[in-house]
Amino acid sequence: MAGYRKLGRTSSQRKAMLRSLVTALLFNGKIVTTEARAKEVKKIAEGLIALAVKEKDNFETVKVTAKVARKDENGKRVKEVVDGKKVTVYDEVEKEIKKDKASRLHARRQMLKVLYDVTDVPTARAGKKKNTKKVDMPAKLFDELAPKYANRNGGYSRIVKIGQRKGDGAMEVLLELV
Repeated sequence: MAGYRKLGRTSSQRKAMLRSLVTALLFNGKIVTTEARAKEVKKIAEGLIALAVKEKDNFETVKVTAKVARKDENGKRVKEVVDGKKVTVYDEVEKEIKKDKASRLHARRQMLKVLYDVTDVPTARAGKKKNTKKVDMPAKLFDELAPKYANRNGGYSRIVKIGQRKGDGAMEVLLELV
């Protein structure tokens, strides 16, 4: 008996499909897919959430000084003329950053093996490259989802049957985070 479903795909296609479904589930909170796919995605997603819950507080805050380019009211860098050349003006800023400890860093890298990069596009600017943001999915898992599920022992998602798909009669389900 196999430990997983093959879903009628080659291994590379199956891994890519499952990675994209897991990423979509964790980014959006719910997805509609077939029952067999949902059961496989649920296994992977719950493992990632459990990893995030385990490592959510395993970091230290460190103060660092960084050089940041000074910007004008339009968001453009301020330049000065020094020795006949235009040079960007920098300010030193003190910031507090989260520095992962070793086990949290390992957990982050395990998550990155599964999750794809996500680019968030605002609905007002759909189709435009401007104002798009890359979403750090491991950070979202650690900062948003882990505190939500901290006092819960598993069972982070649920499968709700919707009905049969019109085209091929496959059972469609809604997989959502609880």
